[in-house]
Amino acid sequence: MAREEIFVSMDIEADGRAPGLSNLLSFGAAAFTIGKSMLGTFTRNLTTLPDAAPEPDTMAWWARNREAWNAARLNPVDPAVAMPDFVRWVDGLSERGNPVFVGYPAAYDFKWVDYWCVRFAGRNPFGFSGCIDIKTLAWAHLGGSFPSVSKRNFPKRWFDPSPHTHVALDDAIEQGAMFINLLREIRGLPTLGPAVYPPGGSGGGAGEEPR
Repeated sequence: MAREEIFVSMDIEADGRAPGLSNLLSFGAAAFTIGKSMLGTFTRNLTTLPDAAPEPDTMAWWARNREAWNAARLNPVDPAVAMPDFVRWVDGLSERGNPVFVGYPAAYDFKWVDYWCVRFAGRNPFGFSGCIDIKTLAWAHLGGSFPSVSKRNFPKRWFDPSPHTHVALDDAIEQGAMFINLLREIRGLPTLGPAVYPPGGSGGGAGEEPR
């Protein structure tokens, strides 16, 4: 019998476009079941690398989003500590099902997670291709041209009343609920209400990091 998937919605914040050339500043992960229960979260802010540099265009964007920047720089952790902790957290989810990375766009977020996990933990717990791109899934479901598919054009029924703050964990939770709504629609499953969070409120559960 096939094991159920555990959908790990992830969002990253960086100071550039290329892993290693620039820095992964912060990442957040929220693990969901197809029943839209959130099993737990994990988030860390990271210290920067001595051999990486911010990209001017990205830093100009951060200058317009100071509150999110401040959140991403609060209590940073050495990636040599944070990434092995994260890999162990994902491995723990494997006791319940098969963890699958979910991103929007996965082509961006996954490459950062892959690079930092491999460099600092020795492996990516999702493998080299264990990711789902929400943009591609939405395009296949809605039709139309691929470039025209974006969150601003997604049906409102896919969104829970969750904030999009550019804080990694907030956005991972918002994105994860949206993904489950989309996936359930594709599979012909009943529409569910807002995501069910673990005891302790939104963002609680295994691997929670105080914010």
